[in-house]
Amino acid sequence: MVIEINKDIDKYKESVVLGLTAKQLIYSLLSVAVGGGLVFLIYPIVGLTASAYIVIPVVAPIALGGFYSYNGMSFYEMMSKKIHFMFGNKPLLYVSTENEGQIKKYYLDQLAGKKKSDVEKVVDAAANKEEFEKTKIQMRRMLIGTVVMIGILVAMVVAYKIGIMR
Repeated sequence: MVIEINKDIDKYKESVVLGLTAKQLIYSLLSVAVGGGLVFLIYPIVGLTASAYIVIPVVAPIALGGFYSYNGMSFYEMMSKKIHFMFGNKPLLYVSTENEGQIKKYYLDQLAGKKKSDVEKVVDAAANKEEFEKTKIQMRRMLIGTVVMIGILVAMVVAYKIGIMR
């Protein structure tokens, strides 16, 4: 006799009704009941479409409570952690004890104690930085040119479709 077992036994969920787990079924019934009740209450005031749009933000967190899971946390656990991290954490501050003058002095001290080849390396690094800045400016120009060309092409297509260029 062969009995098949899922390889990932931790993620196995037993379905109760229509492939839903008990938690999913309870939360979906709760969200339908709350949503339906709110629609019936608001419907005479604002109409069916507007009442549906008003109820969606109320019902969505209820439904997510049963279906959403991230790294083993439920929707409510994850949202409580996000809110804690947004408002409960204190910012970490770093106060630098170095300033630009001290850093330049350090580099000059390093250059004075090194061989000629090390000094040349530092000079080459400065030249590479200048070359990088030039390349960065050139890349920006190319990107702007590409965006302008795409805009011109889109404008031409729109003009052709409207009938100006026929």
